[in-house]
Amino acid sequence: MKNLIYIFLLTTQVFFAQKGFENGNALYQKGKYQEAIKAYETELSSNKQSAELYFNIGNCYYKLNKVAPSIYNYEKALLLNPDDVEIQNNLKFAQKLQIDDIKTVEKVGFNKVIQDFTNTFHYNTWGGITVGLAILFLLFFVGYYFSQITVSKRLFFLGMFVVMLLLLVSVSSAIFEKNQFNNDQPAIVFSEVVSVKSEPKVGAADAFMLHEGTKVYILETLDNWNKIQLTDGNEGWIENSAIKRLK
Repeated sequence: MKNLIYIFLLTTQVFFAQKGFENGNALYQKGKYQEAIKAYETELSSNKQSAELYFNIGNCYYKLNKVAPSIYNYEKALLLNPDDVEIQNNLKFAQKLQIDDIKTVEKVGFNKVIQDFTNTFHYNTWGGITVGLAILFLLFFVGYYFSQITVSKRLFFLGMFVVMLLLLVSVSSAIFEKNQFNNDQPAIVFSEVVSVKSEPKVGAADAFMLHEGTKVYILETLDNWNKIQLTDGNEGWIENSAIKRLK
């Protein structure tokens, strides 16, 4: 009986979640963007997160010319689906509404080479490659174990050796990318304009100004302040209320 009740409740939740998403889409098609946002955010409140949901919310805010919320939701969508070209393109359009034009300073050295290589794929993709290579290693091992011909044994052994090297590279890349993802603490500026301070206090000197929609990276937190870094290398302190964390 308990199982039947659980299945009924689960089915009901799924039905209403789909209904809310469909209502949001219908409202969006009618140009009722604010109402559509409420419908979509109802799903978010029930922990129904998805890249498509954040993407649709971003589209609504973009139609309303709200810079920070549109960029924030596109970025949230990319965290869930980093390879989606449509999300990437819409984010670029939203970023054109920004006032701040922050340049990106490329890193140099060995770490840059490693990062460029591991950035080739998302850590989940590296994980999939690792599984594929593990299966391939197992096949080479089976071939080596059962082969009766010396030349074949040598070839299978060589294949095992090469695949093992590639396996180590893919595992290392997956771990490196996962650590990079966990260590990065991005946030979006939501204040229309905010002074970034040289120290974590209101009376400190202004380091620079930022406007809504700008992406920053949190380095550390102290009480109500966050030390941030921009992609151009500039650093400063900003109040919690001025930004919204992406994760």
